[in-house]
Amino acid sequence: MRGASRHQLSRHTSRQPSPSHSDVHERAASGHEAIHAGRVAVITGAASGIGLAAAKKFASLGLKIVLVDVDGERLEKAKKQVLALAEDADGILTFNVDVSDIEGVRHLCESVYKAFGEVNVLMNNAGIGKEPNHPVGTAFGGLASWKAVLDVNLWGVINMLQVFTPEMSRQENASLIVNTGSKQGITNPPGNAAYNVSKAGVKILTENLAYELRTSHSTVSAHLFVPGWTWTGMTGSNGDAPKPAGAWTADQTVEYMLTRLRVGDFYILVPDNETSSDLDALRIRWAAEDITEGRPALSRWHPEYKGLYEEYIAENTHQ
Repeated sequence: MRGASRHQLSRHTSRQPSPSHSDVHERAASGHEAIHAGRVAVITGAASGIGLAAAKKFASLGLKIVLVDVDGERLEKAKKQVLALAEDADGILTFNVDVSDIEGVRHLCESVYKAFGEVNVLMNNAGIGKEPNHPVGTAFGGLASWKAVLDVNLWGVINMLQVFTPEMSRQENASLIVNTGSKQGITNPPGNAAYNVSKAGVKILTENLAYELRTSHSTVSAHLFVPGWTWTGMTGSNGDAPKPAGAWTADQTVEYMLTRLRVGDFYILVPDNETSSDLDALRIRWAAEDITEGRPALSRWHPEYKGLYEEYIAENTHQ
């Protein structure tokens, strides 16, 4: 295996000790001030999948919910599900908005503040994998998907942050912003470069957002939410196929997100029934060390490094 060496396998990068389960549950039980009955949650991509699961969960906790989606028909169906869990029907609003349209986002913000006066949870969750009826965006193909994916996945988040963050920063009550990223934006598996680039952009954007909020002593906190394998419309369920054993449901993923938000995590990497948190960490470390070790790009999928990668995982995985 050219350019590879055994010493790479024996490295154990030190990790900060994780809080004990009792510490986590004690801190989570205290809650986050923004996640409280009567507060306001704005969720994009709320008509299905993780967005809808989050809307339902927040509604069950007594929050007022603003569901935002580009699909008006599915949005109305989603509203009925959320209303069934809400204490106050007047506290549930829907907006048929394309987040890639900055004027639509400005109108959304004005309408929400006029209705509720504040936003305590902003969940930028809208996302697509490609342009419908077009091939995925590769490094030198699928241009239509490149445009569509970046417009929604990256520019949609930028637009929401540019419009909502200044307003949220002026509020007295604490608030939080959750941007939905992807493990594909961290480990960069080949196959859909446009999607990977969009989610890598969300990661970098959210890290900078957290820094800027922290250094300005804002009452707003930022969080990067990175779901694991979640059975949603984007992953191919569409409600007409059984969930694979390895996947989590959208409800499970949202429950995990809430637990980590209450603890205060910035990086919320969600496991699933196939991939543990430890395996996620090993994959992320391997990808980063492609640079520091001078390996080929995406060496995890390189035929000359495949065996070394598999040994690395085996030697560093503790069952």
